[in-house]
Amino acid sequence: MPSVLIGPYLLRNAPGRFRDILTEAGFEVIDPQGGPALSRDELLPYLPRIDALVAGGERMTPELFDLAPRLRAIARTGVGYDLIDLQAAAKHRVAVTITPGTNQDSVAEQTFALILALARRIPANDRLIHAGGWDRTLVAPVRGKTLGLIGMGRIGRAVALRASAFLMNLIAFDTIADAEFDRQHSIRRVSLDELVATADYISLHLPLTEKTRGMVNRDFLGRMRPGSYLINTARGGLVIETDLRDALVSGHLAGAGLDVLNHEPPEKGNVLLGLPNVVISPHIAGTDIESMREMAEMASATIVDLYHNQWPADRVVNQELRDGWIW
Repeated sequence: MPSVLIGPYLLRNAPGRFRDILTEAGFEVIDPQGGPALSRDELLPYLPRIDALVAGGERMTPELFDLAPRLRAIARTGVGYDLIDLQAAAKHRVAVTITPGTNQDSVAEQTFALILALARRIPANDRLIHAGGWDRTLVAPVRGKTLGLIGMGRIGRAVALRASAFLMNLIAFDTIADAEFDRQHSIRRVSLDELVATADYISLHLPLTEKTRGMVNRDFLGRMRPGSYLINTARGGLVIETDLRDALVSGHLAGAGLDVLNHEPPEKGNVLLGLPNVVISPHIAGTDIESMREMAEMASATIVDLYHNQWPADRVVNQELRDGWIW
């Protein structure tokens, strides 16, 4: 009987159709003990005997692939796969998959929640009132402000729809264009330099790659419009946190809304903790009740497809394994 390890802690020991999909296909479903993201040591006991992994925040290194001779598929619940060594996966002929189209609305809602939290000073006012204060200082509206979207995939487009409803001006940068969507929603494509220099809010919607790692650095932040805001619901590694701290403390940036950090949970002494103009959420943008269900079901169905030697091309990251694929 093939076995599948459930990585995401929100799915471990939880009922749901995703579990039925796997058991009906003949899989033994294993729910491990461990932290929010299974560590190397927590994964080790299971690797020799698993055929598939439903992955959350697990980091799969070449060493771990070497210790998993039966592993054939890693199905990520989400669209990022930077924690998985793709070269090692290809060497071991392990298909790595994602769940496109399942969580963009959840991320977009969290993105806009962070924008509004900063613009309307909601966390700051809440803390003040609980401490006995009452400050009715006027805030600036988001209507009429310019939102710059870096990355216009499914998530960037979902954020654009919400920004349009709030009467924001939209500019975007991406290497892939969608002229019809831009026309329908009055989005102006600009260079990255122009976006950085003119947006009142910059929202990041990029994968973490060697090219994008640390792109929001001292130079990037220094070119941002004075009094602007940075929103990051993508990957913490896009931002150099010490540089962001300096831009916030100096007052060059008015604030930052972050769902992701370089280390999660943040280490004691993280330079962004305690800053009054930073709003942080615990990497929950992509995981509301509905999106988690859809991601889990798609990940399970993808594993079953691969087990039956069907190739879900829209979900597999390492397409080079397609020729001659056999479970």
